[in-house]
Amino acid sequence: MTSKQRAMLRSMANTMDPILHIGKDGITAGTLQQCEEALEARELFKGTVQQGCDLSAREALTILCEETGAEPVQVIGRRFVLYRPSRENPRIVL
Repeated sequence: MTSKQRAMLRSMANTMDPILHIGKDGITAGTLQQCEEALEARELFKGTVQQGCDLSAREALTILCEETGAEPVQVIGRRFVLYRPSRENPRIVL
């Protein structure tokens, strides 16, 4: 992914609300399932790492990207943004 593509995705994610929240249990099977469903439905989404979690936002983003095949877009504080084109109905054109 080029820096211009990443900048475009960051601007798209700027107005989004976080839809995935990682709590004190860290990344579980349920979290991965939610992430997969969100990537397939939205392609781009924002998530947060709650205060009680042992993982940092960057660590959580790295794990989610490895498990789902997504691309990391941005990490700011406790928030992160992931992108992966939908397998069945891609809507975001880079």
